[in-house]
Amino acid sequence: MKPKIFIDGEHGTTGLQIRQRLAGRDDLDVLSIPEAERRNPVLREEMLRTADIAILCLPDEAAKESVAMLGGGNSTRVIDTSTAHRTAEGWVYGFAEMEPGQAGRIADARLVANPGCYPTGAIGLIRPLVQAGILPADYPVTVNAVSGYTGGGKQLIAQMEDEQNPGYIAAPHFLYGLTLAHKHVPEMRAHGLLERAPLFSPSVGRFAQGMIVQVPLHLSDLSGAPSLADLHAALARHYAGQRVVEVVPLEESAMLARIDPTELNDTDTMKLFVFGTEGKGQANLVAVLDNLGKGASGAAVQNMDLMLGKAA
Repeated sequence: MKPKIFIDGEHGTTGLQIRQRLAGRDDLDVLSIPEAERRNPVLREEMLRTADIAILCLPDEAAKESVAMLGGGNSTRVIDTSTAHRTAEGWVYGFAEMEPGQAGRIADARLVANPGCYPTGAIGLIRPLVQAGILPADYPVTVNAVSGYTGGGKQLIAQMEDEQNPGYIAAPHFLYGLTLAHKHVPEMRAHGLLERAPLFSPSVGRFAQGMIVQVPLHLSDLSGAPSLADLHAALARHYAGQRVVEVVPLEESAMLARIDPTELNDTDTMKLFVFGTEGKGQANLVAVLDNLGKGASGAAVQNMDLMLGKAA
């Protein structure tokens, strides 16, 4: 019997992306609610309880409501793409390459919290260096990032694309999260193994999808004053033996004149770079990913496959 998959919120940006990714698969039975019935609580609860895996593509409060509908005695497994459970007790963090054994924990989990797009890049850069003893857990980390506007969902997409929209945004690029209280900060701190909250400055560019995440470092403030090669070696060791996260060779990075945030669009991979000039005491760690791929729907499908015992 094919496993039953229900996308709760399939008509939103992430839900639509997941639905498209599953459309050509004949190994799954994808349950669906017509858009006109998407707010029918009885039908929604029935689908949630019928599914083998429910993928929640909802705002935080609605995601919590779906989990409450399932209660503790139901066998449905859950992947939540919202922010609601990313630091919650009892939930496994759905970044399979985060450290050895994480893919196995996802495979065995009933409750999986899909990572945010910005945190995937930030944690991917930060956590390996903390675990290697290079980046002190109390270092004043800063994270600067730019994302395509699809990361803001249907409302922001309309504001960026529809000139007749009352909230139309004409800017080619804009900074937001100005209070420094972005909802991704707790996730970055917890899974980045940081003792203090990072200073996170996100922005949006006038391109639909793609993302760059930067973590600049003063090397003299790190343990042992490492070189660029030391940072690169730590990242390369951490991600050895898997095919999703690529640590770009230092020599290749040194030849680049610019980084394109759209380079990995329509893929589920992530590239990590170490930039700087050896001997100058500074480094800029950079992650590039598709905010709709490894940063959202791609990661959700990867986690689903792991939970189903399929290669991911």
